[in-house]
Amino acid sequence: MVRSLASVLGMAAVAALLASPALAMSVSPSAGDAAKGAAVFQRCAMCHTADQGAGNRLGPNLFDVVGRKSAALPNFSYSTALKSSGITWTDDKLAQWVANPQKLVPGTRMTFAGLSNPDDVHNVIAYLHTKK
Repeated sequence: MVRSLASVLGMAAVAALLASPALAMSVSPSAGDAAKGAAVFQRCAMCHTADQGAGNRLGPNLFDVVGRKSAALPNFSYSTALKSSGITWTDDKLAQWVANPQKLVPGTRMTFAGLSNPDDVHNVIAYLHTKK
């Protein structure tokens, strides 16, 4: 009986770990649809551009953001929180950011609450991969 209870509890712990938001946000560029991401990005385009040579808006230009260090784009005034975060924009970090910027970097100036639909998150990241 004790052995079965321990086994059940162990399986429950593994299930909880696999369902955790951090793991659920693990993405690869193939996880999303870039064309759908372009449509979702229109929400982001209120504050960001993503075209080579385009200027910054309220937020920085996101062209070639995948793999870039956070707060590294010249001529943009980043928050102290983002400058000191040490983040590199991997797919996983972008997913966390797009889903909830304030949670990833408390004190960031980005006021957007985030995308709640995981498909939208994956699609936007797939789209950003096309902007190189």
